[in-house]
Amino acid sequence: MSGWMRVAFIAAAVAVLILTGCGRSGSSDAGCELTVLCGSSFVKPLEELSQAFSGSTGIKVVSTFSGSEDFLPLIKAGERGDVLITHDPYLDYVRAASAYAGHVTVGRLAPVLAVQKGNPKGLTSLQDLTRPGLRVALSNPEYSTCGEMVFALLEKKGLRDQVLANVGNRLTKGHNALGTYLKTGTVDAVIMWNGVAQTFGEFLDSVPIPYEYDQEIAVHVIGLGYSRESSLVFQFLDFATQRGPEIFSRHGYFVAQ
Repeated sequence: MSGWMRVAFIAAAVAVLILTGCGRSGSSDAGCELTVLCGSSFVKPLEELSQAFSGSTGIKVVSTFSGSEDFLPLIKAGERGDVLITHDPYLDYVRAASAYAGHVTVGRLAPVLAVQKGNPKGLTSLQDLTRPGLRVALSNPEYSTCGEMVFALLEKKGLRDQVLANVGNRLTKGHNALGTYLKTGTVDAVIMWNGVAQTFGEFLDSVPIPYEYDQEIAVHVIGLGYSRESSLVFQFLDFATQRGPEIFSRHGYFVAQ
């Protein structure tokens, strides 16, 4: 569905949906509550988006942060949440679980090479991560889409074993741990999502290198079809259509060309 068609669909849904509960027709939405399940890489942009949405509508947003894989069992069971903020391929998983009620694409994820502030090791490429004695941390491909992409690229370039020798036991489940490693001087370099690197920008530098990955990963705001607050879900999707791309881009969720 194209961008303008999605906006039209969401607007129409808000206008004509016959509603019950907090968002029923003729009732005030002030004091209502929307539960957002949010991948842990998107804390800062969601905080800004939620604050703006609540200020505009009076609807309270309650956020829960975790790895996207942690939310999937809850969504498959229809147990929790009204909205999910996540990245590819989880949009497909939500659809497969018959829990899809529409979505808005608000940004792009990209792995970036991040180093200690000032780049004291003078790192300029993935090849540099093979230097003997360099301290490197990566996200674990068992839990991380970024990890899968990085491992595939390192394998393709013939660098995997040499880089992993510098990683040792520093394979993390979350990107915030990678930022903390650089912040505390525990490592010399990491590869992490672009937006998380910007969150830790006070403590690290991103090294500009060519984008050589086989795919680009989109960030989505997804309405969950089992929600009892359909009106609020569509209001949030409509708001995310208007404000989400700008907010997520400002927080670093775009692919540098």
